[in-house]
Amino acid sequence: MVPTYRLGVDIGGTFTDLVLVDEQTGVARVGKLLTTPKDPAQGVESGVVRLLGEMGVPARAVGRLIHGTTLATNALIERKGARTGLITTRGFRDALEIGREGRYDMYDLFIDPPAPLAPRHLRREVAERLLADGSVETPLDDSDACKVVRDLLAEGVEAVAVCLLHAYRNPVHELRLATLLKAMAPSLPVSCSSDVVPEIREYERASTTVANVYVMPLMARYLEDLERKLKDLGMGGRLFVMLSSGGIALPGTAKRVPIRLVESGPAAGALAAARAAKLAGEQRLLSFDMGGTTAKACVIDHGEPLVAREFEVARADRFKKGSGLPIRVPVIEMIEIGAGGGSIARVDRMGLLKVGPESAGADPGPACYALGGREPTVTDADLLLGYLDPEFFLGGRMRLDREAARRAIAELIARPLGLDLTEAAWGIHRVVNENMAAAARIHGIERGKDLRAYPLFAFGGAGPVHAWEIGKILKVPRVLMPFGAGATSAFGLLAAPLAFDFVRTAPQRLDQARWERVNSLYAEMEAEGRAILAAAGIRGGAVRRRRTAEMRYVGQGHEVEVMVPLASLTPEYLETLVQNFETAYRALYGRTAQGVPIEALNWRLVVSGPPPDLRLSGSAAGPPPAPGGAGIASALKGSRPAYFADAGGFVDTPVYDRYRLGPRMRLDGPAIVEERESTAIIGPGTRASVDETLALVVEFGP
Repeated sequence: MVPTYRLGVDIGGTFTDLVLVDEQTGVARVGKLLTTPKDPAQGVESGVVRLLGEMGVPARAVGRLIHGTTLATNALIERKGARTGLITTRGFRDALEIGREGRYDMYDLFIDPPAPLAPRHLRREVAERLLADGSVETPLDDSDACKVVRDLLAEGVEAVAVCLLHAYRNPVHELRLATLLKAMAPSLPVSCSSDVVPEIREYERASTTVANVYVMPLMARYLEDLERKLKDLGMGGRLFVMLSSGGIALPGTAKRVPIRLVESGPAAGALAAARAAKLAGEQRLLSFDMGGTTAKACVIDHGEPLVAREFEVARADRFKKGSGLPIRVPVIEMIEIGAGGGSIARVDRMGLLKVGPESAGADPGPACYALGGREPTVTDADLLLGYLDPEFFLGGRMRLDREAARRAIAELIARPLGLDLTEAAWGIHRVVNENMAAAARIHGIERGKDLRAYPLFAFGGAGPVHAWEIGKILKVPRVLMPFGAGATSAFGLLAAPLAFDFVRTAPQRLDQARWERVNSLYAEMEAEGRAILAAAGIRGGAVRRRRTAEMRYVGQGHEVEVMVPLASLTPEYLETLVQNFETAYRALYGRTAQGVPIEALNWRLVVSGPPPDLRLSGSAAGPPPAPGGAGIASALKGSRPAYFADAGGFVDTPVYDRYRLGPRMRLDGPAIVEERESTAIIGPGTRASVDETLALVVEFGP
């Protein structure tokens, strides 16, 4: 059988989402089931078996499975990685702990800085020294290095990171240490900074390298287990893994640099939003992904999400930079807050209502799941407000317990605050909406974006429930909710090209640049990238390249990213590079400096394959959408009371079947639109229509 299906699987904190697409017809089927935190691969296997069974598709017909996972993130947050040692240059043992010598809260005398993943007793120094230009001042002493390795092995380390001073300019000593480690402990996972993040800045390089090897054994076991399960199912196609930057890679690459998977799930959602922006002809879009555990917001400009070069994981304080571990890898830039359907509501010691960031997750889940959870959550509030149908959650596969939700909110929220049940539930709903809107607004302001000009693209299991209220708070022009919103991140996985990022540090003043050196670095990175793509069968003209460089005015401490032409660079390109720098600099700071020389610090290259040709023609989840000429009444399922503060309380609200809504159909709010994996709430005073991609477009105003 010729494989004709493509399968996307996204593991979230509460639910695992799946999308199966027939590449010949474009028909898609989505699936959703509770995540299995103790064994995520088990949930993937169960979901794949169920979805293939519903479609009547044999496993051997799946040619490609693309997977996004939060496993690496969770291991870093929960400190459940390998017992990790660090080998560094003599005198720099404590650089990992000293960090930037800053305090993430200068007014709090009792803050705990993030503890290094490699504790001090597992950090060792070797006698060697490279100068800043990469030349060797003190050769590596093999006998000393072997003693250091023996000491670490005696301490029972399960993984070792190697990060030597200036190794980004010359990896010779790191490679020698890796050889010695391989000879003395052949099965020991080892990461060298010159391989993981070959760029300047000692602390960030060390932190990233340690984090990479810390999760390496866990990710290797998981991916090997998943590959084995898929093979046992008879799936003959290839497994790919989503990277934080929005590309996908083969499992071998993911096992070598698993730190690049830290934000793989959220990245898929941003890619889905970017694809939707292009299909809808939207130049700007604010991606809003609200699942069971977290909510993510991402700015989309010109059909592309913003990409950052550094972020933090495992923050002690979610909103305070510096309270987490810095990770220096490309990642789609977004803000993430603990606001999902499973976010727990509580009354704090000051008598104020708080929601999140703690989450009930998938185990035990919200109280209404009736799986042992007793604390009130956002989902419990949404159920009591009439937004969710307890008999149609996950298309009826999971019944919600309204009485359990009522009991949890009454005992822990309404009674302590002296509110009735509806006031307490609306308070939870309103607080979480304000939290998400405030976080999105800050995200936009920090990037110089006025979100009032950005339509809101809402997805995730809980996103369409809250989107109209958040859009109203942010004053966005309209809200878009895609078909299959509950599994949109999994759709994003299918839209990702095979891609990988490379970087080399080579400081150059542009007016004095050694262009032959820069061209050599780009050629080296391109060769490495083409080799990775060739392993996946992508060669020749199908390979795409994107060059950038991080530049700054001489004397500055931070850089801006600048486009670099795809050509052999010569002095004739100086004017172009200066113009590109000034354009990028002015976009961030509103001005440029005159007469100050410009220098480039890091040279970057993205090598990718062609984007998949993903054409969706419908869904196998239910009856085909009604033709555009059919009346909206054909999609009406019934009605139920739903709470709208703007309308003065509970309103008998029409409920529509999402699978019966065809292009150009229109409806007025208030209204509820249900599909298996999510529910869309359309508030009073709004108008909604269905576009050609079957997305719901909600507009505000009379």
